[in-house]
Amino acid sequence: MSTTEDRLAIIETCTRMAWHTDQREWERLAEVFADSVTLDYTSLNGGEPAVLTPAQIVGAWSGLLGAFDATQHLVTNHLVTVDDNTAVCTASFQATHRLANPYGSPLWTLGGTYRFDLVRSDSAWKINGVVMTATWADGNKDLLALAAG
Repeated sequence: MSTTEDRLAIIETCTRMAWHTDQREWERLAEVFADSVTLDYTSLNGGEPAVLTPAQIVGAWSGLLGAFDATQHLVTNHLVTVDDNTAVCTASFQATHRLANPYGSPLWTLGGTYRFDLVRSDSAWKINGVVMTATWADGNKDLLALAAG
């Protein structure tokens, strides 16, 4: 049976993933993840989901997202289902990426949904799966290639 405290802790863990990324708090970002995380960004990038460690996620995200002048990931409309020591949190997101460049708009915004799978680890909730489903975008998608550089 879930408690209000569990639900709030789950929502906060998911929110912290976005917050620490946008604030470039890479060490704190690693804290929200379990030891093994399945990341599924195939709706945007194709390919297959990847199973990564927190250090691998931080390395990839700090390199790519850290190359932008700024990012802002807004995560809202959280719906939480708890089953003993596991949970699922679905949420809507809007992610804006800014990178000044000579080739077009400095902004690219992506919207859609997240599905976070979480596991209780000691007294904390940790993310062990993320499925990002992009449903719309606006602006300069080429910013991704420029940031990856």
